[in-house]
Amino acid sequence: MTSPEDPLPPELSPRAQAARLGGVPKEQADPSAGGAYRAGRRGRRKAAGGPKRRRSRWKTLLLALGVLVVLVLLVVAGTWIWADGRLTKVAAITDYSGRPANGPGTNWLIVGSDSRAGLSKQQQQELHVGSDTGVNTDTIMVLHKGSNGPVLMSIPRDSYVTIPAYTDSGGTAHAAHKDKINAAFASGGPQLLVKTVETTTGIHLDHYTEVGFTGVVNIVNALGGVPICLSAPVVDSRSGADLKAGCQTLNGTQSLQLVRTRYSLPDSDLSRIQNQQQFLQAMAKQVVRPGTWLNPFTLYPFLNAALDSLTVDQGTGMWTLAQFGRQMYQVSGSGGKTVTVPLATQDYTTPSGASAVLWSSSGSATLFDEIQNDRPVTTKTNPSGTTGS
Repeated sequence: MTSPEDPLPPELSPRAQAARLGGVPKEQADPSAGGAYRAGRRGRRKAAGGPKRRRSRWKTLLLALGVLVVLVLLVVAGTWIWADGRLTKVAAITDYSGRPANGPGTNWLIVGSDSRAGLSKQQQQELHVGSDTGVNTDTIMVLHKGSNGPVLMSIPRDSYVTIPAYTDSGGTAHAAHKDKINAAFASGGPQLLVKTVETTTGIHLDHYTEVGFTGVVNIVNALGGVPICLSAPVVDSRSGADLKAGCQTLNGTQSLQLVRTRYSLPDSDLSRIQNQQQFLQAMAKQVVRPGTWLNPFTLYPFLNAALDSLTVDQGTGMWTLAQFGRQMYQVSGSGGKTVTVPLATQDYTTPSGASAVLWSSSGSATLFDEIQNDRPVTTKTNPSGTTGS
């Protein structure tokens, strides 16, 4: 054995000799040993640090996802609050003595008015709506949401009914009298129309929704059109309609022409009712499709158009409108049903010489009772509106 005093073997490197004399670690004295040591140390660091790094990446990802979810919720909440504040509301629904009791389910009164307010002469000509200054209802429907599927019931605008007593905006009192149902809207606005529908049908109405001429045009255009399939051509010089039979996508002007056409149709207003029902269901499908709600370039123009066009009752908010849209969409499904008030005659002449329609007393009473009490609707009506088998 070599003693400390013995000379060091000449074959040892200077670092190895220093290790012998000064106790330098072997891995520092021997480069090859040091390389192995450093590699092992890096491996141990990597083995020890890998899961931590993965956990760190997951934390970052989850944090980013959480921030994104919060931002989306803020945008949704902000849009909801903004839209709710933009709704135009009117005191359409009021309590009064003898009002029908609140039955099961929910009932909306849907009104399409023919107001020309805000339209220039050029727009009136382009839309073929004329220049009347009065306001009537081209569309009157009741949408019922219940336990047996949604029901959409159309009321012919020329229905000859009893309009309840009312006091007009000038303070003049009017006794109850017989007239066409759309005269209620012209005489006393939404409130009198709601009361007339309730007292003549016995159906308690919960909500009111109204849209005018320009509303239909703007909403359809914002949606990018409404696909619809027509069983026959619709051509009418008065409304300006020139639509072919078959499946097609209607723009706003064409949609308005379709829902207004009646003079060239086989059953006039009753055929128009069928087209209106079909159109509203087709439009509802466009509204609820993901392409509308997930695309901001479609969603916000649609919301703007709808909020500028709709008038609702004081108790209606965005949640109620969302439920309304959902029920309109479901009407066209297997569980939904569309009907028209059964008629006794389409050719009734009023004492003043006007042409009107009369309801079938038994058929209409059965239908109204089924809706008011949320029973399955068994009433069937044929295209002419008279009671079917």
